[in-house]
Amino acid sequence: MSLHPFPRVVNAPRREGERAAQQPVAVPGGVRPRLRVLDGLRIAAAVAVLLHHYTREQLWGREAFGWLTVAGRYSWIGVELFFMISGFVICMSAWGRPLGAYLRGRVVRLAPAYWFCVLLTMAVLLAAGKPFGGAGPGLSQVVTNLTMLQTPLKSTSLDASYWTLWSEVRFYLIFAVVAWTGLTYRKVLNFCWIWTVASLLAPTSGLPLLENLANPVYSPLFISGICFYLIRREGPRVGEPWVLLAFCWMLMQRWLNDIVHWNTVDGDRLSWEMCLAVVTLCYAAMAAVALGWLDRIDWRWLPVAGAMSYPLYLLHQQIGITLLARWSHDVEPWTLLLSATAVMLVASWLIQRFVERPACARLRRVLEKRPARRGGGERSAVRGEADRA
Repeated sequence: MSLHPFPRVVNAPRREGERAAQQPVAVPGGVRPRLRVLDGLRIAAAVAVLLHHYTREQLWGREAFGWLTVAGRYSWIGVELFFMISGFVICMSAWGRPLGAYLRGRVVRLAPAYWFCVLLTMAVLLAAGKPFGGAGPGLSQVVTNLTMLQTPLKSTSLDASYWTLWSEVRFYLIFAVVAWTGLTYRKVLNFCWIWTVASLLAPTSGLPLLENLANPVYSPLFISGICFYLIRREGPRVGEPWVLLAFCWMLMQRWLNDIVHWNTVDGDRLSWEMCLAVVTLCYAAMAAVALGWLDRIDWRWLPVAGAMSYPLYLLHQQIGITLLARWSHDVEPWTLLLSATAVMLVASWLIQRFVERPACARLRRVLEKRPARRGGGERSAVRGEADRA
């Protein structure tokens, strides 16, 4: 789920004569022009997931929003779009960067907003009358959630939306293997094929470690995002990424059967065919980004909206549903829905502007700080080794 602004790195064009719209272009100062359309897709995906949770019939006791309730049954597919965007952006951000910078960048992008949102969610649950030792979070659960590793540690997530973070973290870790030796077109594509084969073997391998690392249900989406970035970087005439994309789509439609089952509760009446159509539209949108067809969508407010998508995703479910459940019998549904959505959007902007941005800057300085030179040969040599690492 890369839900953050794009890293500021440069990708030099690899082929002459290709259209600028199809290539990230190097500019003075080492800053790549921002693909603002991906910011738009990211905030759209976050709002879609929010509407899925806020319009469910189980919350209101009836179908309260007509067509929006019907659309909300399928808008959880925003998560699938997030995963494709993540594959695209992580590949882009790691290109041309040493492994240490790549890993530090992931920590800086994910951790500060997540820590704040965990603590804020805990505070809201306590204020709602769910204290430690009662129906609310226990102290150990909160501390474990702060690690972002509650899923492998077999602890309950404070907010159910956090389940995607473990999929993201696994992707970052396995992609670090190929980023370690430096990214090239062939290395990245070989990595995608190897991951695809591992995902095919994992479900029947009897090896829990392989299944956990390969993440076979969602790996086709991350791999698809990487392929879309390779097409963006190399131009549309390269054929192999398109072949792998088609294969990933076929794998995705198989696992979509399971995903639809997991997202079906009483009254949802989900159609697998409709879910497949929506995911395929997500593929089409990413293909349009890769081919440069949407580069004219360059509105200045999109980076701000894209930056808000991560805190919005982290905040909306547990806090929003807790508040909606409290007021749903006293306030008209549309008024409450629009008010809750507006509150979450404003809160997400405030967190991004006044918490995440300064906290990321401080954390980056801490992680990039080098030991002060105290003189002499041995310490200088140690510092040189640290710099190279």
